[in-house]
Amino acid sequence: MTEKISENPLFEISPSSLSNQFLIAMPHLDDPWFNNTVTYLWRHNAEGALGIVVNKPSKLRLAELLDDLGIDHSDRKNDTAFQQQIVMTGGPVEKNKGFILHSSENEWEYTIPITPELSITMSKDILAAIANGEGPRRYLVALGCAGWDAGQLDEEITSNAWLTVPASTEIIFSDDYENKAQACASILGVGLQQLTSFAGHS
Repeated sequence: MTEKISENPLFEISPSSLSNQFLIAMPHLDDPWFNNTVTYLWRHNAEGALGIVVNKPSKLRLAELLDDLGIDHSDRKNDTAFQQQIVMTGGPVEKNKGFILHSSENEWEYTIPITPELSITMSKDILAAIANGEGPRRYLVALGCAGWDAGQLDEEITSNAWLTVPASTEIIFSDDYENKAQACASILGVGLQQLTSFAGHS
């Protein structure tokens, strides 16, 4: 895994890019951190790849993260659904950095469009907007991300460490974390128990 995100993460999606796809960890992937994970790949080009694990909840609630950052959310103290939101463990790279995957109605200080429907923001202002009810309609907050150096992910896919699946916003924003991997496999019409017979791209 790469150690640091490029300071200029803007990219162009090429026909060979796997951006906007899921990576399902294959059962035999020899990496305890990624066992049973689904990673949303938001960047993949000649320089490497970046993604967010979307089914590995941390023990931290969003309200607690906002408290740690000094962001007032008192207007939503009676909003049970908001108070129960969980922050994802997005990956082993830059684990103290926040990444917010969200629907693309608005942009903030450091927002990168991925598709017409989906963006990623890495600035504190979006959390303030979420705290006061002015944030994006749908979002997932994660600490850390997954990263690969140039060519590394391609080699891992060729060696059958990952299965790629077209991404679904319904799966990204679902809070059924336990069943996200199965939901991704179902896009291909297979069960998780069948993944050992699959290899590479979908």
